[in-house]
Formats: sequence, structure tokens, C-alpha cells
Amino acid sequence: MPATARTKQKVVSAFRCDEILGSARKIFAKKGFAGATMDEIAAASGLAKGTLYLYFKSKRDVYLQTLQRGSADALEQAKTNMQANEDLRAKIRSFVATRARHAEENRDFYKIYLTEFSNVTHPASINREFRDLHLKQAQALGQALRCGMDRGEIRRVDVETAAFTIQDMTRSLIARRLLGWSKKGVEEEVEDLCDLVWRGIGC
Repeated sequence: MPATARTKQKVVSAFRCDEILGSARKIFAKKGFAGATMDEIAAASGLAKGTLYLYFKSKRDVYLQTLQRGSADALEQAKTNMQANEDLRAKIRSFVATRARHAEENRDFYKIYLTEFSNVTHPASINREFRDLHLKQAQALGQALRCGMDRGEIRRVDVETAAFTIQDMTRSLIARRLLGWSKKGVEEEVEDLCDLVWRGIGC
């Protein structure tokens, strides 16, 4: 097959995968992992069920790739925005704000992540790519915290514990907003959380 034809085939395949994952995300958010079916995902994607299996081997495969795609997007946005700031406090705020805004803009994805992920499988059995994305988020925070500690911006802390704690607190903020438990605007929530973090680790 000519190189041009192979390239076109890859572009079409990537586009089709994006369409499938977009449709699947809405179905998983509405029905959960157990309630969703490959028939529904295929219908929502405008495909025959057999065609769907050309792109994904199982419902669990679709589900995990939906999670991976959303997590990877959130990670890249957070890293880019953190790098645009010099001081640690601004980097932490940028991380929290980016994740919170991403959740506001991708509520279907976060409904899947927050309400279904822990019920589907034990974290130890999740594929390596998805585990790595979670570790990379904490590592990005950890690197910023370590540099800030070296510059005297914060007191001496266990960097790994602090990074995972900030990540967990951010996830909790997102969960509260999705559940409708907060009446504050997202920016006010971000400021409150960042102030709490800074009171804990700042000099």
C-alpha cells in the first residue's frame, strides 16, 4: 500500500476512534460501565457493532481508553499552564485551576472517572498507560514542589506526600462541584483550596 494511502487510513482511523470515544463517554456518564452496552456505543457512533470491534476489542477497552484520553488531555493542559509560571504558589494554583476548569468543560468524562472508575476494577489491575498518567500528574507537582523547597518558598516537606495530597484535594473539589454540593464559583473554590494548601506548606 502506498505511503499516502497508509497515512490517509491512519487519519481516518484516528478520527473514527475519536468519534467512538466521544459517543462512549456520554453513554458511560449516563449509564455507568455496567449499564452501557457495545450495541449502544455502536449506534451512538453511527457504526455497526462489528465495525466497532475493529477499533476496540471490548467494552472495557473502550472504557479505559476513554479514561486515558481524558486524563492525558488534563495532564498536558496542567503541565503547560504550570510551566508558564515562575513561583511555586502560582504553579500550584495553575494546576488546581486547570484541573477544575477542565472538569467544568468535560463533565461527562469526570462523571465516569469519579463515579465508576473505582467500581470497575482494582487500581492494581489497570493498564500501565493509565497508571502512568496518574503518576505523571503527581510527578509534575512534585517537581515544582521540590524546586520551590530548594528556593525557600516552602518549608521542608515530604514532596511525594504533598504532591499526592494536592492531587487528591483537587479531585475532591471536582467531585463536590459535579455533585452540586458547592454554591461557589469555580475560581473562588480554586482560591480557597490553594490558600488552604499554602497555609500548610508555605514558609
